[in-house]
Amino acid sequence: MDTFKEYEFWFVVGSQFLYGPETLEQVALHARTMTDGLNKKGLLPTNVIYKSTVKSADEITQVIKEANASDRCAGLIVWMHTFSPSKMWINGLALLQKPYVHLHTQFNRMIPNEEIDMDFMNLNQSAHGDREHGFIAARMHRKRKIVVGYWEDDDVQRSIASWMRSAVGAAESRNLKLVRFGDNMREVAVTEGDKVEAQIKFGWQVNTFPVSELVEQIKTVSEEAIDKRFEELLELYHLNTDDEDSVRYQVQVELALRSFLKEKGAKAFSNTFEDLSGMKQLPGLATQHLMGTGYGYGGEGDWKVSAMTRIVKAMSEGLEGGTSFMEDYTYHLEAGNELVLGAHMLEVCPSLASKKAKIEVHPLGIGGKENPARLVFEGASGPGILVSLIDLGTRFRLIVHDVEVVKPIMSMPNLPVARIMWKPMPDLKTGAHAWILAGGSHHSVLSTAATAEMIEDWAEIMGIEFVHITKDTELERLKTRLFLSDLVWRLQ
Repeated sequence: MDTFKEYEFWFVVGSQFLYGPETLEQVALHARTMTDGLNKKGLLPTNVIYKSTVKSADEITQVIKEANASDRCAGLIVWMHTFSPSKMWINGLALLQKPYVHLHTQFNRMIPNEEIDMDFMNLNQSAHGDREHGFIAARMHRKRKIVVGYWEDDDVQRSIASWMRSAVGAAESRNLKLVRFGDNMREVAVTEGDKVEAQIKFGWQVNTFPVSELVEQIKTVSEEAIDKRFEELLELYHLNTDDEDSVRYQVQVELALRSFLKEKGAKAFSNTFEDLSGMKQLPGLATQHLMGTGYGYGGEGDWKVSAMTRIVKAMSEGLEGGTSFMEDYTYHLEAGNELVLGAHMLEVCPSLASKKAKIEVHPLGIGGKENPARLVFEGASGPGILVSLIDLGTRFRLIVHDVEVVKPIMSMPNLPVARIMWKPMPDLKTGAHAWILAGGSHHSVLSTAATAEMIEDWAEIMGIEFVHITKDTELERLKTRLFLSDLVWRLQ
């Protein structure tokens, strides 16, 4: 979707008029050099724009007002080249609506033994200038990411890049529209949630449309359009069926869905097998291909996981790996080799595939419709995360579970869906226990592209609780943390 082309980040450098024009000119020159260096290195997902060297409360307030009003500005990178008295920042920071990273660095890597004098010291004061800024941010309880280190180093730039992805995820969240075709699967608890609170907290505009409107859209798709998309799919996937009529119907549904979502300005959707009135098949291939092009999806009306799928896809756009709606389906409980088999009745994104997926047609024993075409594949191995956003009634909690995705250890020739296998950290018994303890859903987002750091930073920006299950997770410590977290969040 070329998400990152829509955004930029502003580099705002703090100083003050005390130093005089010559020093301030040097500050601006250094800031431009750093901006050029950050952009040219190629580690950042989008451009950094040197915006200004701010030297007074009025200048700080003005640039923050401009950032708030800019649709392109996804966040600020703030650095104090010299000492910038932090009382100057109070009014501006009080107004700030965009996420920001506090970069604690300095222009020069080394202290120049022979050249260092008081002029050099007055110019290069980040060591204490940034501490002054850190105090006021802490005093005002401003949420921010702190990155420490030399600005040219890869690890520093990667940390900035990760945060930039989180900030773009926040921007996408604030603008997200989600279409629900029908309601949630009946009697299911975890897929429910407060859509009003979700819009207040995340910006999501979640609205329901009758399936009949989609059916009418399906009828408008031309045979020529179906022919064209069918040929495109043959380039992307292997056709492993003689039932081309079922495949063509999925193509027709995909084109109708894409057109419907475009009309509504939506980048995520959900449906349910319990509400397919007027449709011949449950969308399988149609949904999978849409996810493969960047749309979010949630099965059984799960609009929260649909939104999170879109947001994680946006954050990780351009990175190796993939992201998909996922469900923990069944376990392999071989002693010492315990694994989870993830799948769904149809809808797993081909971005996770280890190789070219196959288009196949098989019966579907749920929904009462014709046999749907779907993509069948094995997932690619590598480190990954599971992400689950749950509504606890009084707040949202975001759970991330570190996993190792593995090549399926068996062929499963009679399983007619995409299949992903993973080892939960630190092991299945502890990991599953921790997930259940925290209230994680059976629906999640599986990503081998995004990182836990990205998701944690996104949660911090959005102001919600974050729980991380890792290789070091111990159940008793987690129980204590969840208990204390519950107390803290109830007080807010």
